[in-house]
Amino acid sequence: MSARSYTVAFEGVDAHLVEVQCAITPGMPAFSIVGLPDKAVSEARERIRAAMNALAIALPSKRITVNLSPADLPKEGSHFDLPIAIALLAVLDIIPKDAAEATLALGELSLDGTLIPVTGALPAAMTAARENRRLLCPAASGPEAAWVGATEVIAPRGLTEALRHFTGQNPIAPSQPGEVIKEDSLKDLRDVKSQYRAKRALEIAAAGRHHLLTLCLINTTNHNAISQTGKAISTFNVILLKNSEGRILLKNSPLIEAEVTDSISILNGGLSDDGTETRSAGGFVLR
Repeated sequence: MSARSYTVAFEGVDAHLVEVQCAITPGMPAFSIVGLPDKAVSEARERIRAAMNALAIALPSKRITVNLSPADLPKEGSHFDLPIAIALLAVLDIIPKDAAEATLALGELSLDGTLIPVTGALPAAMTAARENRRLLCPAASGPEAAWVGATEVIAPRGLTEALRHFTGQNPIAPSQPGEVIKEDSLKDLRDVKSQYRAKRALEIAAAGRHHLLTLCLINTTNHNAISQTGKAISTFNVILLKNSEGRILLKNSPLIEAEVTDSISILNGGLSDDGTETRSAGGFVLR
């Protein structure tokens, strides 16, 4: 017996399609996950086992094998819990196999079956739309994923709701896009006087979404020019990868300027001297 569902593996802000294959075969009782999983993915079997027990679903005393394909692509994160659970429910004939195969899922399971929000719902929804599949994600991540608009987003609060949705007992209405917070005042590059060559370089960088390195002393004029352009360079996905609360935080890209004391590791997205996590995006540094 075998079944499959789909999820994504993240590489930066890109979401690559991953096929979750689940098979139950005779043999010593075991639950194995293969396909280059990291520690968080390998531990999914314990969370899934407890969540199934909370739903009064007994796993068979056979060998359960889950393969994450392509097997040579590293799989990281706890969002693999839900797609593995969906594939397992399908192979047990608890939910329809065709419904599981038509779904791209991501979400972390708690031990009682509740779904915990995860990062990356927006790029996952983009991949689901590209692959012509619906997206299944935690309720708190639904408003974020719904901004794609080109795919149906189903956002249950727990595995029980997802199960009832797939069996038709209690269908869940598609999620609606979340709240957008707009800043009251925006800077404009037109406010910068002179500095024509610098402004031209900034416009080219913004138009092509290129990285930008400033090799000069930062004075008031060119500092303003850089901060203006920061609004035009899209860091939307990077922001949302840090957001698991289900809300669109900002419509305009924020900017935190690099300081002259910042090290190379900070500019590349490492840790600052005080342990603060940073992330570089589009040539600008977000903290």
